[in-house]
Amino acid sequence: MLVAAAAFGLIELEDVRDILLGSGEKGTVQGAGNPSEAREALSKLEVAPAGSMAGYSREKFPHWSDAEEFGWEVPDPSCDVRDAALIRDGRDVRVGEGCDVTSGKWLDPYTGRTYSDPSDIDIDHVVPLANAWRSGASSWDEQRREQYANDPDVLLSAEDNANQEKGDKGPEAWKPPNRAVWCDYANRWVGIKASYDLSVNQQEEAALEQMLATCKEA
Repeated sequence: MLVAAAAFGLIELEDVRDILLGSGEKGTVQGAGNPSEAREALSKLEVAPAGSMAGYSREKFPHWSDAEEFGWEVPDPSCDVRDAALIRDGRDVRVGEGCDVTSGKWLDPYTGRTYSDPSDIDIDHVVPLANAWRSGASSWDEQRREQYANDPDVLLSAEDNANQEKGDKGPEAWKPPNRAVWCDYANRWVGIKASYDLSVNQQEEAALEQMLATCKEA
């Protein structure tokens, strides 16, 4: 079954921006939308030292849950959130029985490269689960953590090596190698932290300001 029939041609910056800035799904994050609003949202975030990692595990954030339950648009009710993210972020995506994503084209915004094998693609939590834990999520209940872990606006398809290099780092320690997306990456990071009432540390705040300084005002 072909579920994303758009032709995939040359990589355009707008393609990357669309991937980074908006999911088109019914997530909970409202993006800042423009650099001025992003800077204002950043200025309102609580600045605090990173919290403890005591008690953290990925299992505290139930993820790859039923996609429809979390507002994803999917071709089959059997799709989980990982399937749904691959379908949303790809072009010419083919889906087999049981929502098995078999092929497609994926543009990795972090590197600017394209991939055709879904096994090369990870689903990244833009603000990683561990980062969320140490900036406020340690006090959430399981329902709130599951919402976060499956929120369409928190998730992004990225090449697996780039995602593994990023790990749980904030922008003070890792920025996308593709500098052209720094503005949009910072915009989305700030939108997630603001929507979920998560704090930033001083180095993180400075890095986000640096990245937002690359934005071109609308």
